[in-house]
Amino acid sequence: MAINVNAVYRTVLSILNKEQRGYMTPDEFNKTATQVQLDIFEKYFDDLNQQMRVPQTDTDYADRQMNIDEKIAIFKTFGDCAYQAPGGYFTLPTVDFLGNTVELYRLGSVVYNDEVEMQRLDRNDFYYVEKSGLTRASLQFPNYLYENEFLFVRPTAITSRVTANYVRKPLDVRWGYTVGPQGQYLYDSTAYEPTLNPTGSTQFELHPSEQSEVVIKILMYAGIIIRDPQIVQAAAQEAAMNEQNEKL
Repeated sequence: MAINVNAVYRTVLSILNKEQRGYMTPDEFNKTATQVQLDIFEKYFDDLNQQMRVPQTDTDYADRQMNIDEKIAIFKTFGDCAYQAPGGYFTLPTVDFLGNTVELYRLGSVVYNDEVEMQRLDRNDFYYVEKSGLTRASLQFPNYLYENEFLFVRPTAITSRVTANYVRKPLDVRWGYTVGPQGQYLYDSTAYEPTLNPTGSTQFELHPSEQSEVVIKILMYAGIIIRDPQIVQAAAQEAAMNEQNEKL
């Protein structure tokens, strides 16, 4: 279950109004919300790196690491790499296995022929191992160099069936809307499509537990510092009640 973009926007507007700090337009909100989501997303990896340094004898170690992994899991996907004949390298996927356009954030494992995980080497080792018949790459033991966002694969006989597992970036947040007869913004809850449905919305992709943090960080960008998450929760409940009343 994702964080609802409308709930977040209404909560932000409610607090801005109470603090008498003006108004945030949908376009301003969308830009800020997208940046906040990216900030929180990138922090997951900082937290994971810190967690890896904690002694594994810590009784809470597994739980904390599992919690971070759960938050990252939604962004894990895979796709086919495309071979570029002039140059002899593979480009990384731009669409995932579902056909969604994605932007790669962090490369994971690279697999050949759906079953052989390729070994990743640095530049020196990549060229060094090819000099010996004992260490040279084969179809059973292929390797690759990841450089300048390209995959250089050995043996060179591999020109297809290379799949990359990776973490993608979150999609841009979008509070979609139409304009009412009085010039008011009317929320469009349908899914955003650039050509088919340009007025639709794109929900946050962060874990639901991040909702208060999302609101707090958006307000920080608007110049309001909220130190007590209960203020955000109360404002969210009030915004939800107001929305229900509007529908009645």
